[in-house]
Amino acid sequence: MELFEHSASELLEMLRAGTCSSEEITRSIFRRISELEPSLNAYISLSEESALETARQVDRNRAIQIDESPLAGIPIAIKDNICTKGIKTTCASRMLQNFIPPYHATVMERITNAELPVIGKLNMDEFAMGSSTETSFFAQTRNPHDLNRVPGGSSGGAAAAIASGEAIFALGSDTGGSIRQPAAYCGIVGLKPTYGTVSRYGLIAFASSLDQIGPMARTVSDCALLYQLICGKDPRDATSLSSNFHWNLPSLPSVKNLRIGIPSQFFGDGVEKEVCAAVLRGAEYYQSQGAELTEVSLPSVHHALSAYYIISSAEASSNLSRYDGVKYGYRADNPADLQDLYCRSRSEGFGQEVQRRIILGTFALSSGYYEAYYRRAQALRRKLRQEFDEAFQRCDMLLTPTAPDVAFPLGERRNDPLKMYAGDICTIPASMAGLPALSIPCGYSTEGLPIGMQLIGPTFSERLLLETAYFYEQTSGLKEIRPVFRSCGGKEGTK
Repeated sequence: MELFEHSASELLEMLRAGTCSSEEITRSIFRRISELEPSLNAYISLSEESALETARQVDRNRAIQIDESPLAGIPIAIKDNICTKGIKTTCASRMLQNFIPPYHATVMERITNAELPVIGKLNMDEFAMGSSTETSFFAQTRNPHDLNRVPGGSSGGAAAAIASGEAIFALGSDTGGSIRQPAAYCGIVGLKPTYGTVSRYGLIAFASSLDQIGPMARTVSDCALLYQLICGKDPRDATSLSSNFHWNLPSLPSVKNLRIGIPSQFFGDGVEKEVCAAVLRGAEYYQSQGAELTEVSLPSVHHALSAYYIISSAEASSNLSRYDGVKYGYRADNPADLQDLYCRSRSEGFGQEVQRRIILGTFALSSGYYEAYYRRAQALRRKLRQEFDEAFQRCDMLLTPTAPDVAFPLGERRNDPLKMYAGDICTIPASMAGLPALSIPCGYSTEGLPIGMQLIGPTFSERLLLETAYFYEQTSGLKEIRPVFRSCGGKEGTK
């Protein structure tokens, strides 16, 4: 069994026992990348030299018994909208294709201080706008379960890298489902934390009231360990909140008497029958282990998608106004005047999807339309949060599909933005309410493609969600249904 096939938890035990070194783990990852990357396109850039040097330093410290971080020596990959000092951070856009940040994001400071070798920067939808990683300026990432399908988005590079063995850990970002949906499509675990529990300082903004950095990994325990490292108060982020999360499970948690809500709105039209069936089997499994299932209703969920795209596009219009060809980023050649510089730099620097959302957001904020669209969308957001609060008076968490479907073929929705947007219908409600939500695999379709199950909890309920998911992972038998790292691109890749 190759080192890249192991989970982070397994590798940590091996490091402590001295049966492998951090450098060996890191080299195993880079060998895997060289084997698969021409097909997957999960990475935009690699940092092999610096990653190996970090790994060697960890090994030297361990040899002389210097105290280390609990995760020291485990390689990690970073979504390319998180600032990394001295390493290109492009947001998968022509606009920032040569941008090298002079500082680390707060999460990167914590990663660096914890001595995790940074493998490289992961591909994504441009400025995190997309659900398939097809809007990247650089390349289309492919799903390792079927190379003719998308990995989801916008953190599709992260999900594909983990599922294929090109990464052990990854940091993604989630605005309306960009961690959870690709986690579901690629059969891994992804957590969108409570808004504010992970600092956004150094995360290049898409929609500031929705953006959240979160962990992605192969197992629930790995996801929890990475979340423990990155969460916590940051004085440089005004929206940052304190978090006392600690992951230490001496024994298997119990789900007896756990109240799980099943919101009917997530199982209706637009959700594939195979997906519904797999997720409901997951719910019934919890029930067979002592949990209580309760049907709940969130009527405003039907309008959440529309409200989300108004709010997120409005915030994107504001946030992306800084890219004007003057301060930094792409600049058009030989402009005739200042107006021409602005117009051509933005038209040439941004892709079609980013331009579409800027136009939509600018329209929603314009005089005469602000009240009709933006203010009403914000009112719907408050209403949705109230409905979640009422539901959590009757249950401890909600269980839903993560996505309404399985990974779809490359190119199928690129020219149909409304159909692409509808793929976020199950993830957007938790994002709008600022709630934590976790995606875990719960089965496979008849075509051998992963299906994701989503757990949504009240604010600061990350531990409960992770424990509940960990119980399912460890006892349901599905932990054995995971990629066999021989190859990518077909049903032979799973067992």
